[in-house]
Amino acid sequence: MHQNKTIALGNPSYVWRAGQERRMAMIQRYTDLQDAVILDAGCGIGVYVAHFRAYSDNVHGVDIDPERVAEASQLLPNIRVASAEQLPYPDNMFDVVLSHEVLEHVGDDRAAVSEAVRVLKPGGRLVVFVPNRWYPFETHGVMWRGQYHFGNKFFINYLPNVWRNKLAPHVRAYTGHELKRLFDGHPGHFVAHKRIFAGYDNLIKRHPRLGRALRSLTYALERTPLQVLGLSHFLVYQKGA
Repeated sequence: MHQNKTIALGNPSYVWRAGQERRMAMIQRYTDLQDAVILDAGCGIGVYVAHFRAYSDNVHGVDIDPERVAEASQLLPNIRVASAEQLPYPDNMFDVVLSHEVLEHVGDDRAAVSEAVRVLKPGGRLVVFVPNRWYPFETHGVMWRGQYHFGNKFFINYLPNVWRNKLAPHVRAYTGHELKRLFDGHPGHFVAHKRIFAGYDNLIKRHPRLGRALRSLTYALERTPLQVLGLSHFLVYQKGA
């Protein structure tokens, strides 16, 4: 059961390390968190919710997994069971909505984006992190001959959709065009969009010099056209009036 949940929903952030700290700094750069009304749509066990509460008491989180919600609720208020496609909030409620590595797992990613935009106040910002189709590895594992195989799998993302979707039917990866197309028909505009590389926290823990060198190199690549090979998209969308 635990394995099936991991396959379908992915693993949320369990610990706060350099990679999460960097992503939090990116969120802060493009949003005003101070005393904001904030939603983490797909909050897992509430790691980002907890850090948002350093800036605001009005922070909410939803997740489709009751077990993760129960764990988060032991320490955090305003955590509810709900899907990203059906948010239990009124229109125009939030200043900031975070969707952190969630859209790739939902049943209807376009509906999830529509819901996030719906609950944003005019001028509010949606921050999205999702897997990049041009990253050389599929990080969620693959299905092969009826068995699920965990781990990073090279080249899967570069296969045509008909083959990739057979090997990784449980998770999406997006090109920039595919990601932005999810916002078609909504009033607003894109504030930022780039690809970012991994934090390599696990590698640094095992091999500090190698991990830090790789992190420095790939972070430098984010300032070049080779950012197209980054691990994840980082996108910020501002809702119109």
